[in-house]
Amino acid sequence: MKLKKPIRKILFITDNFPPEVNAPATRTYEHCVEWVKEGTEVTVITCFPNFPKGEVYEGYKNKFVERSEMDGIKVIRVWSYITSNAGFLKRIIDFMSFAFMAFWAGLFRKTDLIIATSPQFFTTWTGYALSVLKRKPWVFELRDIWPESIRAVGAISGDSAIYKLLEKIELYLYRKSNLVVSVTNSFKRNLVARGIDTNKIKVVRNGSNLERFKPVPKDLELENELNLVGKKVVGYIGTHGMAHKLDFILDCWKTVDDSFHLLFIGDGAEKEKLVAKAEQEEIKGVTFLPSVLKDEVPKYLSIIDIALVPLKKSELFKTVIPSKIFENAAMGIPILLGVEGESKDLIESYEAGLAFAPENENDFIIKLQMLYQEESSLEKYKEGCKVLAQDFDRKKLANEMLEYLNHL
Repeated sequence: MKLKKPIRKILFITDNFPPEVNAPATRTYEHCVEWVKEGTEVTVITCFPNFPKGEVYEGYKNKFVERSEMDGIKVIRVWSYITSNAGFLKRIIDFMSFAFMAFWAGLFRKTDLIIATSPQFFTTWTGYALSVLKRKPWVFELRDIWPESIRAVGAISGDSAIYKLLEKIELYLYRKSNLVVSVTNSFKRNLVARGIDTNKIKVVRNGSNLERFKPVPKDLELENELNLVGKKVVGYIGTHGMAHKLDFILDCWKTVDDSFHLLFIGDGAEKEKLVAKAEQEEIKGVTFLPSVLKDEVPKYLSIIDIALVPLKKSELFKTVIPSKIFENAAMGIPILLGVEGESKDLIESYEAGLAFAPENENDFIIKLQMLYQEESSLEKYKEGCKVLAQDFDRKKLANEMLEYLNHL
């Protein structure tokens, strides 16, 4: 198919962007870097970095607007109401304040195309409004089914009037977008089942930066510093939130023998509760560390033998693929997955690890022990990780998405 005139200017609206290190920030940044290399001018409108604690990072100030450049990407940061990830109403005000400010910042930017990314749902409202006023196409990048995802963690009732209203708005925005780019095949099936045209939905899964994440020798100095020498280290690096069900992992850990050690790295709404639980219940063999910079993540991953990727038991989470899978696979670290559905199918098809039934303590213990039954099994899973990572190279996926944009 012959390409139309290629996209030259992209306006990307996202709540998360580096130096934040969560999955949305990383995906957006790495895609935009590749698009810039292809000659596209990319402008990102975002807020001042504050995830996951809801505190503005050192070196930044939550002011009206700030312009800068990052690796060829034009970055516009705008003021927003910043709060910790606690309390539904406060989070809604946080999201809506960014959406409002992003709209005004975007109104005066020339562009050929607008992209707005979820799960911060209100950014997509901004994308749609700007597309109407500018008469430009817009893309709904679907990273999470919202508001269903907040219902899944118990933050809102599915029978409430506000939930039903938000769901109607959600479907309206899918229909009004020129293209939906979903991060999973399951999300696409969800939308099609609810009446969205299958032809306007493309799937571009998450992946990993193979230049940053690759197998490396253990950082012996760090291993020694954390007193992990000779231990079987099971590690979790990422947000400590309601969806990740890390309290369940702590409950399981009470019965794990002392040759294993659990390493939690990151911050989030549940972090303080998890630390308090481990102390009060005297759960042994657990170390909590704060978030680390993206460039330091490979160093910490190097001392992990098994990567832990759990989520709360939910029908919705059967449709997601946590981005941790790809980074751990790129490092050659076998994965112990606590997610059903598309994620489980992915891990098992590549033999990149084992999956346990979410919130099933007995199955968790069995699968953990199975990974260590014999040395050859770990090597088999490491090889599977290598193949998986090659198939989900972020550069290839970024260029795939750019092709879809150019076909609009």
